[in-house]
Amino acid sequence: MSLLLSPFYSDFESEEEAESYDRWFRAKVQEALDDPSPGIPHDEAMAMLHQMLEEKRRKRRAAA
Repeated sequence: MSLLLSPFYSDFESEEEAESYDRWFRAKVQEALDDPSPGIPHDEAMAMLHQMLEEKRRKRRAAA
């Protein structure tokens, strides 16, 4: 598939911008893979996410 026809690249104004984003994204993924800190178990991560979302919902309801 041509880069110009790819849905991924169509969100960018130029091929250079798309390639720059791709390099940045890949560097971030590699940084995460290389991070020596212990991972967070899925259940714990999901509990943290649910807590964050609930706090945001509460704040939004309070502001309304």
